[in-house]
Amino acid sequence: MKPFTPCRGKTACRDDGVACLTCGRGLQEVEATRRLIDALAELAVQYEYENPAEFVAYVASKVGKKVRHRREGQAGE
Repeated sequence: MKPFTPCRGKTACRDDGVACLTCGRGLQEVEATRRLIDALAELAVQYEYENPAEFVAYVASKVGKKVRHRREGQAGE
């Protein structure tokens, strides 16, 4: 496993065609993350959530639980 390094913003991105030289993540990984964030933002706008911070906290909590659950499942295989 490797640690997650957050993006420092599109203006900080420098790449070699394969990975970001700033955060070290692969460009496919960066793009997949951006698509997911965009989809979540669009969902919050579409449903007119007046408390987006609560929505974000909920999503973060659920993702963390799913990752832990999947890792535990893989460890038992």
